[in-house]
Amino acid sequence: MYQEFFDALADRCQPFHQVTFIVARTGICNRAHTRLVGRIMKRKLDQDDRPTGSEDTPVTTTKTEQTKAEPSFADFGLDPRLVQAIAKLSYQKPTLVQQKAIPLALTGQDVLCKGKTGSGKTAAYVLPALSTILKKKQTQTSQSTAALILVPTRELADQVFKAAEQFSAFCAKDVQTVKLTDKLSEAVQRSMLSNAPDVVISTPARAWQNVNSGALSLDSLSCLILDEADLLLSYGYDEDLENLARSVPKGVQTIMMSATLSPEVDTLKGILHRNPALLDVAEPDSEGEGVTHYVVKCGEDEKFLLAYVIFKLKLIKGKCIIFVSDIDRCYRLKLFFEQFGIRSCILNSELPVNSRIHVVEEFNKNVYDIIIASDEKSEMFGDEKSPEDEEEEAHEQAEAEDQTEEPKKKKNKKGEVEADDSSQPKKKRKVSRKDPEYGVSRGIDFKNVGTVINFDLPTSASSYTHRVGRTARAGRSGMALSFVVPEKLYRKHVPTSVATAENDEKVLKKIIKRQAKQGKEIKDYHFNKEQVDAFRYRMNDALRAVTKVAVREARTRELRQELLKSEKLKRYFEENPTELSHVRHDGELRTARQQAHLRHIPDYLLPADGKKALADSVGFVPLRKQARIANGRRGGRGSGRKVRGGSRRGDPLKTFKARRKTK
Repeated sequence: MYQEFFDALADRCQPFHQVTFIVARTGICNRAHTRLVGRIMKRKLDQDDRPTGSEDTPVTTTKTEQTKAEPSFADFGLDPRLVQAIAKLSYQKPTLVQQKAIPLALTGQDVLCKGKTGSGKTAAYVLPALSTILKKKQTQTSQSTAALILVPTRELADQVFKAAEQFSAFCAKDVQTVKLTDKLSEAVQRSMLSNAPDVVISTPARAWQNVNSGALSLDSLSCLILDEADLLLSYGYDEDLENLARSVPKGVQTIMMSATLSPEVDTLKGILHRNPALLDVAEPDSEGEGVTHYVVKCGEDEKFLLAYVIFKLKLIKGKCIIFVSDIDRCYRLKLFFEQFGIRSCILNSELPVNSRIHVVEEFNKNVYDIIIASDEKSEMFGDEKSPEDEEEEAHEQAEAEDQTEEPKKKKNKKGEVEADDSSQPKKKRKVSRKDPEYGVSRGIDFKNVGTVINFDLPTSASSYTHRVGRTARAGRSGMALSFVVPEKLYRKHVPTSVATAENDEKVLKKIIKRQAKQGKEIKDYHFNKEQVDAFRYRMNDALRAVTKVAVREARTRELRQELLKSEKLKRYFEENPTELSHVRHDGELRTARQQAHLRHIPDYLLPADGKKALADSVGFVPLRKQARIANGRRGGRGSGRKVRGGSRRGDPLKTFKARRKTK
């Protein structure tokens, strides 16, 4: 009766242990079991001891067998609820960083891991921390803070917090996670920490503030995690980290993640670690591997010309991040784009943290295509220099010191030496509104970025690597385009000049050298110069409209608008989260003089291919287009107060009266 079923099952079944599982589940008798096993064992085996199947049946290998050499998340011994959350997030397999770091972290050993951004470092420390907490909860009844995660920026803290929430989706009642980076009063922070949350995510300054006030207790801490460790000291957290190190109990596990093994990391290693396991992971699909690098050498005003042509003619596809050197450049470029109807949004350290996080979230949801981001802290990221580079820079520095040993003295018209005015009292510096905990070129996960444009070249090769790492993530490809100002063209166009452009050529040499070591080539970006020059007169009109006053007004207006969105509507959006999608950050500032003709490209400026594409996409155009004012008047709008007999009074042929001249 079951013969046909057994024959079909024997032909299709896989290894022997799966057969016994099927037999046990279906309750087949021993005799049938023996017959089925004998039928299977008679099949021929290949060189890997796998059944070859019958001659007319093709051999199929399951996905489990194909990836047998690569471990899965279930193989790490994580809590089953975490594995279930990982499956819900559609994580196919652990990255190389996760394969190396998670098993070590689960054993309680200190870990120092070097891995480039985009390699999965966040999950590599969040998952073992959550798994250890859940394991302790099975035997421990008291509530206490078990893990403290320190990050350098608020944007990164929000990203880690969301990752922790996603991984603990099926154990949210057992694990409580708190983020302390929002702008909250001390009373609110104390209230958040009163229940001793299991995981606390914070910057070092905010964490020490709460430890010092007694709101955060580290007595039961079992795991201390430092993400982007090479940035923590660069952001000025050295004193806070030393205070926290003295407050942490002895024997606490320390996990440190970093993109580079810089001297700052060595300093933290000496303060916090005890004989850590060092992991230097180089993944084939890590940051910047799929990036095609291009460079354009141009004048300072030509940067704006090329940016206009690239975006108006849509020469690049997909989402784009444009990096500039300071906040004023953000608004100058945004106002310049507004002249041509190109929409963009801004990301800088002056904006409220809630607005910055919302911009990144909406960008990842494909609401915006262009982000103009200021990278004021790019000079903080030190390069990993070879001994030859260090000797060369030391030599240059020594020569510079020799030249500046004697202070320069000014001479008047008569040739007399004037007194040095350095001792005169200086003006007080204005209090900066910039957020010191802002950072966008490191750690933030921008999704599906097709192009990174270095509108202003960074000041170091290391910063360049981190900027272009925003694209070509997760095995995708991307493009990096950099504008470089030659030394002979520096300060030739003063209104658009920026101080960092003076060293562009020197930095470019370092970038080329760094990328050559990684097997990458920086190519020249070729374009038709004659066709681009045809747009120059339109670029000049737009640049003249973007004045310093317009930039200052735009900066003030944008900040006022974002503060309103961030503070006044915060409670409303908490109650109505769906309404948050209607808050946009790419609106026009309208502080510069608008010129409507610049929004449209004349037909004679378009190349032949562009004319054809434009003609194909025009669609139906009516022969006669009625005037807007005329339509309004027909509808009774715009004509003012109606007067009886007005049409007769307005006719001079009917109202004209000739009078006889009097003598």
